[in-house]
Amino acid sequence: MIGRLSGTLLEKHPPQVLLDVGGVGYEVDVPMSSFYNLPAIGERVTLVTHFVVREDAQQLYGFLSQKERAAFRELIRISGVGPKLALSVLSGMSADDLAQCIVMQDAGQLTRVPGIGKKTAERLLLELKGRLADALPQAGGVSISAGVTHDALGALLALGYSDKEAQPVLKQLPEGLSLEEAIRQALKLLARK
Repeated sequence: MIGRLSGTLLEKHPPQVLLDVGGVGYEVDVPMSSFYNLPAIGERVTLVTHFVVREDAQQLYGFLSQKERAAFRELIRISGVGPKLALSVLSGMSADDLAQCIVMQDAGQLTRVPGIGKKTAERLLLELKGRLADALPQAGGVSISAGVTHDALGALLALGYSDKEAQPVLKQLPEGLSLEEAIRQALKLLARK
């Protein structure tokens, strides 16, 4: 199995790149989250990879971080989620955002990814709950309980704050807060911005 490639970046055609490794050109599909952070053509790059062999094709998927590859591997373990859909999920959000979404059971954020409807999002949330946190221990953990975080997020959204405003604030809150205290502290932090 090919686990890592290190070489010169020859071509970039989203979502695929061509990487020259010792005179051999490897076509590698990468999520857009990795694609946007690739160096310029002609520069060296290292990708951790996942190799998929099927009856009709052999595909190589590349990632700039171990965390992204771990999330990809957890996604493709789910029945009905193939590498293309997993790549689409990781193109729509980072591995950390995906882990946070799973912890908070936020189907709305997943449905923004092309190809994922409400039912698929809910199934992903259900099947990845707990598994993704094990695969990405440094990602996605919230400091207050998931139930309180989810309810506090709902309250902040109802008050007119966006996901982008509310989520980072909720990550800053200490452990053990009640729902009321979590909302109160979140509103104080949001007022400072």
